[in-house]
Amino acid sequence: MMGKFQQKYITDDASKIDAPEKDLWIAVLTRAVIDACKGPPALDMTRQANICHQSHYKYNRDQARHFFLQGGFHFRQICEMAGRDPTYVQQKIRKIILRNKGWNVDVPITSHYRQGPQRKRGRPRGEKYRKTHPAGNTYYKAKREKNMRAVLRGSKGGRPRLYVV
Repeated sequence: MMGKFQQKYITDDASKIDAPEKDLWIAVLTRAVIDACKGPPALDMTRQANICHQSHYKYNRDQARHFFLQGGFHFRQICEMAGRDPTYVQQKIRKIILRNKGWNVDVPITSHYRQGPQRKRGRPRGEKYRKTHPAGNTYYKAKREKNMRAVLRGSKGGRPRLYVV
């Protein structure tokens, strides 16, 4: 599990010095990684004595995952005391945790593999989709001609007008 925290670059010369305290904080991070990524205990759950181990395992796993996924002040402080970059550690462990949950984290978020085939936007072109009604001044000209034909026939259509005499 030590390989999980090996960074691609060294930030400063102070990180080259190995101190017992630094080893302690690396051990703390390693224990958190083991708790976050390990599987359930291989115990016989039909026995009453083993049930508390199962709940203890789930509690430790959830706390360790929360520690890595949420980050926070304590996470950053422990990473700095261990001589590790907090964002680098968080990104690596986040990928491992999500991969264990069944997520495909190797595909970037910006890819369009989930959107399906691209649809064309705008109005479709062709004979079938042409406008059947006139627009603009042509509409009013056609309306005026329709009213004139109705007058010549003797019927204007619409509701009757009431005239006060």
